[in-house]
Amino acid sequence: MNVDVFADRLDRVRRRFVSNVEGKIDDACAAIPDLSEIVPAAATTLGNVYRSVHSIVGIGPTIGFPVIGHAARRVEDILRAAYCDRRGLTADEISRLTNSLNALREAASGELQSFHSAGE
Repeated sequence: MNVDVFADRLDRVRRRFVSNVEGKIDDACAAIPDLSEIVPAAATTLGNVYRSVHSIVGIGPTIGFPVIGHAARRVEDILRAAYCDRRGLTADEISRLTNSLNALREAASGELQSFHSAGE
């Protein structure tokens, strides 16, 4: 594969990631009320949020967004046990999730601002 073709593909992947990451964070934040263990469909909603965050964890650092990836990993760590157990979150887990999603939002804001400032 020609280097220019590879660079072009990587650029497209990076731009798609940048255009979607804040929406994924917003969606996760909006889903918080539906993640409680007292909500009947919480496990399904949690699965969707987990997979979305997991994609940030996997893709972000690979394409040059390590800060976002690290912050997303902390969110994923909170969700993992409930996801594996197919259950909703406890009140303590929701509190920790809320804090870690806020940290992820801040990390994304800073790293994406640097991306945009660099003229990427």
